[in-house]
Amino acid sequence: MTQPPPPPNQPPGPPPGQPPHQPPQGGFGAPQQPPAGGFGAPNPPQDGAYGYPQTPPPAQPPYGQPPQAPPPYGYPQQGYGYPTQPMQPQYVPPQNSGSGGGRKLSTQMQIIIAACVAIVLIVVGGIVYASTGDDGKKDEAKNSSGGASGGGGGGDTKPAPDGAGKEKAGANTKAKVAFQLPEPAREDLTAVPGSWVTDKAYVKPGVNSVVAYDVAKGSVLWTTPLAGQVCAASRHMTEDHKTAILFEAKKRTAPKFYEKCTEVGVLDLNTGKLLWSKSVPGDGDAKSQFEQVTQSGNTVAAGGLYGGAAFDLTTGEVRWKPKVDAQQCRDIGYAGGKTLVAVRTCGDYGNRTASVQTLNADNGTPLSSYKMPAGVEDARVVSSDPLVVAADVGDTGTFGISDFFSIDGKTGKLRAKIAAPGDQYLARCSASDGVEGCQFVLVGNDRLYLPTTEHDGGGALGRTNEIVAFDLATGKGTPERADAGDGYHSLPLRMDGGNLIVYKWPPYNKGGQVVSIDGATFKQTVLLENPSDRAVRDAETSFPETGAEYDYAAGRFFVSQDLMSKPRENDSQFGKKYLAVAFSVAD
Repeated sequence: MTQPPPPPNQPPGPPPGQPPHQPPQGGFGAPQQPPAGGFGAPNPPQDGAYGYPQTPPPAQPPYGQPPQAPPPYGYPQQGYGYPTQPMQPQYVPPQNSGSGGGRKLSTQMQIIIAACVAIVLIVVGGIVYASTGDDGKKDEAKNSSGGASGGGGGGDTKPAPDGAGKEKAGANTKAKVAFQLPEPAREDLTAVPGSWVTDKAYVKPGVNSVVAYDVAKGSVLWTTPLAGQVCAASRHMTEDHKTAILFEAKKRTAPKFYEKCTEVGVLDLNTGKLLWSKSVPGDGDAKSQFEQVTQSGNTVAAGGLYGGAAFDLTTGEVRWKPKVDAQQCRDIGYAGGKTLVAVRTCGDYGNRTASVQTLNADNGTPLSSYKMPAGVEDARVVSSDPLVVAADVGDTGTFGISDFFSIDGKTGKLRAKIAAPGDQYLARCSASDGVEGCQFVLVGNDRLYLPTTEHDGGGALGRTNEIVAFDLATGKGTPERADAGDGYHSLPLRMDGGNLIVYKWPPYNKGGQVVSIDGATFKQTVLLENPSDRAVRDAETSFPETGAEYDYAAGRFFVSQDLMSKPRENDSQFGKKYLAVAFSVAD
C-alpha cells in the first residue's frame, strides 16, 4: 500500500482560556455550509415546536463525476507505522589473485555467481532469524515510529482484554434516513453541545431548552425549558439515564448575545425533568463561571478558569467550591467516567505549569499527581482509567496534540510517552471543548487507538487512512492495523467493551459506514451502511467533520451540530441545514 505522507503544517489550535464554543481559528471546527441540494424540504413544525422531524425525499441518483485529484504531497520513502524496505544482498565481485591480472569474468558468469551468493545469504539469514526467536520482532517494534504494518491482530483468537462488545450486526445492515431535525430559530451564534441516546430517545439541546426525540421516528417526546442557553454538557450518563449540563442564568439578548455560564444541573433523560440546578459564589457577589462539566459515579464536577466545584449527583449538595490559592493554582477542568481526574494549573497565563491528578470524588482530595513537562500549560484527558492524557509539548504540535502520556493513576508515575503529532494522526483536541475535548482517539485493552491522516491509497476512489495501535505500557506501536478502505477514512467514536466503534466518512459516490473492530483480531464488521444517494450523502457530510457529534447505538446512527452559526440572509442558497440527521438500519 502507498505509504501515508504527512500533510502540510496546520495552524495550532486556539490558546488555552479562549471563551467556550467560539469558532476555532483556522476554521477546522467552525460550522460549514452544506452543499446545495440538501434533501427533504422541512415541513411546518407542529404546535409551534421547532425540530419536528421532516420526511426525507425520494432517492436521487448518485454522483456521476469522479472526485477531484488530491493536493500534491511530497511522499516520503518511509512512512510512519510502516516497515522499511528489506535490504537486498549486495554482490561483491571476487578479486583477481596474482600479479598478472587474470581474465575477467563474463557478464553471464557474474550474474550466475550473484544469484548463488544471494541464495546463500537468504538461507543463512533464515537460519539466523529462526535462531533469534522474537528478537527480530522486538527490534522492529523498537525502530517503529507508529503502528506496525500488520493487517490484523496476529491471528489471536482470545477475546479482547476489555471483553466482548454489545453492538452486533443484524441480518440487514443497509440504513435509511430515520429523520432529520432542522436548525431551530436563533438570532446569533449558538452553542448546542451534547447529545445522548437511550433506548427510547435521542436527546439534544436546542435554544434555551433540551429536547428529546423518539429514537425511531424523531417525534418530540418532551421539551425542558431552561433559564438560558446550554453551554456545556457531560459526555457521560448514569445507567438510569441521568446526565449533567451547564447553562446560562438568563436568555441572551441583543446586542451582545452573551451570558455567563454559571448554572449546574442534572437532567433525567427518561422524563426530561431537571432534578436540580445550582450555582456557587465566585469573586464578590458574582456567581462562579464554568466552562465544562462531567460526572463520575455519584459526583458532578464543573471546572473553568476560575476553579472547579463538585456536587452530589442525586441531591445537588455542594462537595467543594472553586478555590484559587496564592500560587494561582486551580482546577481548570475535570474528566469523568470510572475515575474523577482533575487538570490543575498554577501561575499566570504564559508562565503556567500543569499537573494531572486522580481525585477522591467525595471530597476532591488528590490520590495521585503527575506533573506535565515544562512548557505544557494545559492538558486534555482522553481516558480517566486507564489514565491517558494528550498535550502539546513546546507548542510543536497541531490541533492541540504532540504527545500522549500514559500515566499510572494510582501512583502518578509515567508509564509511557507516545509521540503522535497532529499532522500525522487525525485525533483532535480543541481548547474550547475543555479537559475532555478530544475526538477520534480511543483507549481500551491497554492500547491507544489512533487514526492516521489521509493519504493516497492507490485505489480508484482516492484517499484513505488506517487505525493503528500503541501499547500503553511501553509506548511502542503494536501489530494491529485496520484499513479504512478505498475512498473512506476512519474516525474512531467509542469503545464497546474491547471493540472499537468506528465511523467511516464516505467517498464521493457511497454512504458512510459504522463498523465494529474486534479488539483481539481487528476484524471489521459492518453494523450500518448509509444510502449512496447524492442528496442523502450531502446531508450526511454537511456537518463539519471536527466539531460534529456522532452517536451510534443498537443500529441507529446520529450526526449533529454542537455550534450553529449566526443566521444570514443568503443562507437558503447554500441548501438545507440541520441540527441533526438520524439513520437506522432498514426493516
